[in-house]
Amino acid sequence: MDMIRKMLAFGLGLASVSKEQAEKLVDELVKRGELSLEESKDVIDQWIRQKEEGKAEFQRAVREQFKQMLDKLDLATKEDIRQLEERIQRLEQKNE
Repeated sequence: MDMIRKMLAFGLGLASVSKEQAEKLVDELVKRGELSLEESKDVIDQWIRQKEEGKAEFQRAVREQFKQMLDKLDLATKEDIRQLEERIQRLEQKNE
């Protein structure tokens, strides 16, 4: 439970740093005796997972925003164009 409190207190600072910076911060806590070596590995692993989850969530949000913008523009989709091409082909074959 102590490790969880440390991770939560430490987590906000780690959210915006690079892996190298996070490792340096964790190493410093190990040197000061505030984290064990095993706890430091857990903290770094958790940080990496949170970074990846945050990245995936950000990408999902960007895709959703982009989709909403395209919907508002009312542009033809690839499927719309494919259906029109098929219709043109059928009409051309019918007129031959």
